[in-house]
Amino acid sequence: MGLHIVLVEPEIPQNTGNIARTCAATGAELHLVAPLGFSLEDRYLKRAGLDYWHLLTVHRHPSFDQFMEACGDGSLFYVTTKARQVYSDVHYPPESYLLFGKETAGLPEDLLKAHPERCIRIPMIGAARSLNLSNAAAIVAYECLRQQGFGGMRRQGDFPQ
Repeated sequence: MGLHIVLVEPEIPQNTGNIARTCAATGAELHLVAPLGFSLEDRYLKRAGLDYWHLLTVHRHPSFDQFMEACGDGSLFYVTTKARQVYSDVHYPPESYLLFGKETAGLPEDLLKAHPERCIRIPMIGAARSLNLSNAAAIVAYECLRQQGFGGMRRQGDFPQ
C-alpha cells in the first residue's frame, strides 16, 4: 500500500492525533513536516491518537525540501480550498502523497501556483472557509483507498447475532 498523508507544519495536536488514528486504520503512512506547532509528547496529541500509535509509521522531516527529497517518485496531491478540481475527479496511483497545510494558512501559495494540476479540493458551500484538517484528511484518504479497491482492508464487520 502506498498511501501517504503529509502534514506540512501542523499546529493543532488534536488534529494530528486524529489523522494518526486514520492512518492506523487505513495503513497510510504519516509524514510530519517541521516546524510543528506542538511537541510530539503533547498529551492532546497522544489522547487523540488513542492507543493506535504502534499501528502506524510516522516519518518526521525537518523541512519541506527534505520531505521532497525523501518522497522520491510518488505522486503528490495538494489539498487546498483554492483548487479548481474536486478530489473525487482525480485518479490516485498506488504511491500517492496527500499534502495538507497548517490549519491557519494552508499550503504555501507559491507551491500551489507551481502545481495547479495537482491541487484538489473538497466541495463546500460558499460561506464555509474550510473543513477541519482531520476531517479533510479522512475524506480524501478514503477516496484514494476506494479507487484502489480498499486493498488489504477489512470490508465486513462482525454483526452481532
